[in-house]
Amino acid sequence: MSRNEVQPPPGEPRIELFWWARCPSWEQAIELVREEMALAGLDPERLEVREVSSGEMAERRRFVGSPTIRIDGRDVEDPGDEPIGLTCRVYRLRDGRVSALPDRADLREALQRAMSAR
Repeated sequence: MSRNEVQPPPGEPRIELFWWARCPSWEQAIELVREEMALAGLDPERLEVREVSSGEMAERRRFVGSPTIRIDGRDVEDPGDEPIGLTCRVYRLRDGRVSALPDRADLREALQRAMSAR
C-alpha cells in the first residue's frame, strides 16, 4: 500500500482515499480506485492513501466514513448530511442498492470530470 504524500504532476488530479482500520472495505476500495485510475490513464501509484485514526483527525479531514474517496478535494459521492466521525461509509449505487464501495460509474465520472477540468 502506497502512502504517497507527493503532489500529482501538473495537469493530473489529486486522488485521496481516507480509511479507518475497523472498516473492512478500505482495501477493496484501494483496488477499485487504482483500477479506475489505470483505465483513465493515470498512475495508480499516485493514489494518496491516508488512515484516519482519531475523532480529531476525522474532524480535520471532514471524514464521513471509511472509505472516503476525494478527487481534487471533492468527494466522489456527495455525503449530504452524513455525520463526521469514525464509522464505516455506506454508498448509494445507481441501481438503488447500498454498498461499502462507491459505484464504479460514479468514480469513473468523477475522474473524467477532474481530468477534463484541467
